[in-house]
Amino acid sequence: MTTLDTTAGYRLLDSWVLASIVQFATFRFCEKFLTRKLDPTGRQYDQMTQAARSGKVNIVEGSARSATSKETEMKLTDVARASLNELVSDYEDWLLRRGLVPWHMKSVEAKAVFEVWLDRPIYKDDWVFDSCVHLLKQQSKFDRWLHSDDSVVMANCLIILIRRTIKMLIGQLQMQIETFGEKGGFREKLTQIRTEAKAIKENAPTCPICEKPMTLRKATTGKNKGKEFWGCSGYPECKGTINI
Repeated sequence: MTTLDTTAGYRLLDSWVLASIVQFATFRFCEKFLTRKLDPTGRQYDQMTQAARSGKVNIVEGSARSATSKETEMKLTDVARASLNELVSDYEDWLLRRGLVPWHMKSVEAKAVFEVWLDRPIYKDDWVFDSCVHLLKQQSKFDRWLHSDDSVVMANCLIILIRRTIKMLIGQLQMQIETFGEKGGFREKLTQIRTEAKAIKENAPTCPICEKPMTLRKATTGKNKGKEFWGCSGYPECKGTINI
């Protein structure tokens, strides 16, 4: 019997916490600095806030879809990463348009942001309540930059936080790829279950090489063309056969 994975795991992810902080701060940045004069059509406001939202919600949706499709989970994690890459470019452009460059990673200002670490989440009986409390507490650690009246300070802090989030997402994506390679996804588990059920019904032997259930096959080429034989259900990884 196969079981679905739990899907609330995203609340434990630092990437979800940082992506949420980035989203809230981006709304604040756009409301504060994207004036009608700077953004007369509102297009940049929409693009930046939507990219920030996409960065967070695709982490959430990917976690929800992990139970039934590891492939979809990986795609959504990559969408989150791509959206945040778009957003960090917007903040870099904000500085470049003013003849400025982002803080150097070894500068005093950047180091101060880098030295802020997130607490480990500890949730009890109410994960929704506890995770929201945790998120607001982590967000407050960056208030000195993200509530600044200087757009340059806010943009630089957000560039660092977004890059940190992207790095986390790349690590998550790599782990998802490895897990998929080792265990497969929900669809692969269903195929395995069907194969095993069919093998039991047919009273099939187990593979002499890998011990997986075998399935009836029919040779399509060679001198045995048209004849049935037992083939390993793990083909093409395993090429075990038994003559009937």
